[in-house]
Amino acid sequence: MTFKYNNVYINETSTVVGPYEAKGPFSKLYDKCYKDFYFNEKTWEQAETKLIQESVEILLKKSNRKNSKIDVHIGGDLLNQIVATNYASAIIGIPLIGIYSACATSNLSLLLASNMIEANQIQNAIVTASSHNNSAEKQYRNPVEYGGPKKEYSTFTTTGCAACYLSNEESKIKVESATLGTVVDMGITDVFNMGAVMAPAAAKVINDHLKDTGRKIEYYDLILTGDLGVVGKMILKDYMKQEYNITLKNYDDSACMIFDMDTQPVYMGGSGVSCLPLVAYTHVLNKMKKGELKKVLLVATGALMNPTMCNQHLSIPSIAHAISLEAVK
Repeated sequence: MTFKYNNVYINETSTVVGPYEAKGPFSKLYDKCYKDFYFNEKTWEQAETKLIQESVEILLKKSNRKNSKIDVHIGGDLLNQIVATNYASAIIGIPLIGIYSACATSNLSLLLASNMIEANQIQNAIVTASSHNNSAEKQYRNPVEYGGPKKEYSTFTTTGCAACYLSNEESKIKVESATLGTVVDMGITDVFNMGAVMAPAAAKVINDHLKDTGRKIEYYDLILTGDLGVVGKMILKDYMKQEYNITLKNYDDSACMIFDMDTQPVYMGGSGVSCLPLVAYTHVLNKMKKGELKKVLLVATGALMNPTMCNQHLSIPSIAHAISLEAVK
């Protein structure tokens, strides 16, 4: 299902990141960087709450807005019952729609906000997407303190929160359309092989978007997936060709961009809810504002895993949502 928009714009963004992202290629583009995973808090979960709170505070300041003037906050994270977002929202004080779509949450929040703005139900919204390496790893895989080795095809969860202010006020970046994804389950049970889990869902939503809009792959100057990593990126290319007879062009993956893969121990690249928006809200939007990119398709990918179900060795479903952005002349 694809939604078309005529009156939805990205007005401002903000990003707060952890120590690995701060040493990555986009370090100078983030609004705030921390040198450790605690952010002066007692636990990693409390640190993630602080990530969200600070990203919204920075966004409000950059947008010259007060929280009382924001109609709705839509956001989510990876922790059970999206607790980091809930605790942060209690401090932020904006009506909240808390959502969970795993690492596809960033695009689902943009889609929901855009639908409400286009329908004139609201005038503006703030969307957030956060993840924390240590809190996510502790919840979904092995305790971080355990120090167990990972598979070589693993990815490294990003630590950061990306926030975006959308409204019906015209700006340089327009949200042109959005395609809601469908859950795909390829029977994969390996919690470390996230690229293989999510690539088919990414392929399906890209194909659905092109079919719904009647576009060719060449329409976009850049197609950017969320957090497939090196392995998942290769799988997506092969899967698109074999399943849909589509050769991906002008394509890259945020997980392969957010870290310095040559010097940082991040396995096959990044992952996590914040991986795509940290790249998109900084590097990509900057290029769009400069006119270097005019049409961009963001494809956020999410593995819908649960610790209980993984312990039962069940397969991992996945989903992806697509957002089409266009530079306004």
